[in-house]
Amino acid sequence: MLVLLSWISLGAGVVSSALIVVDTRLRGYRQPIKSEEFVWPVTGLYLGPAAIAAYRRWVRPHSRRWQQRNGRPPRRPRQIVILTGVCQCGAHCALGVVLGEVVVFAGGISLAGDTLWASYISDYLGAIAVGVTFRYFTSVRRGRLRMWDALVTVAKADLLAVTAFEIALFAWLAFSHHVIAPEPPLNPTTPAFWFVIQIGLASGFIAAWPATSWLVRRGIKVMPWPGPDVDKRARK
Repeated sequence: MLVLLSWISLGAGVVSSALIVVDTRLRGYRQPIKSEEFVWPVTGLYLGPAAIAAYRRWVRPHSRRWQQRNGRPPRRPRQIVILTGVCQCGAHCALGVVLGEVVVFAGGISLAGDTLWASYISDYLGAIAVGVTFRYFTSVRRGRLRMWDALVTVAKADLLAVTAFEIALFAWLAFSHHVIAPEPPLNPTTPAFWFVIQIGLASGFIAAWPATSWLVRRGIKVMPWPGPDVDKRARK
């Protein structure tokens, strides 16, 4: 039953991600902020149909094609600003955990005879590396200033939410490792392992919401949306 449930959940995630990619890339609902075309397919991998529902309600209407057919898009309240920030954080953590877990497993890396701590370190560093890379390619600066800008932005606007996300993820992984499947431990070659990761990422999504909300309210984390489509209350 666990294997069957794992395949169903993973399949739902892959299909959800693919549908978002098809909608943006093939059906022409391209986003004015290109980063959203990266963030939402990754979100679909672990939130599945819930990511599609959020995408269609709050992201798709801001494409030029949607506006040509339906007129002015709805304004984004502060909750959607927070949602987008959490999804951005989740994309960094999701890709980071994939990279980290594959590296630990392929390299046979362990600390004190346990792979769990090695996974914690590699997953966290992977999330930071993905965040810095993401910020680097979206920075308007050039040369060394571009890398410095990426590092400062991650430290200031992303690190708190990423840390909250990762703590929840790690707590779930520890529970799974010691309680759900202590022997033999799950590994990246099994669907159940990635199903556990999906649940951990969803837990991290919830845990990162308060931190992201605080960053948005303080004006530390700002969504670079063009035009007056953000509700004024979202800036408060």
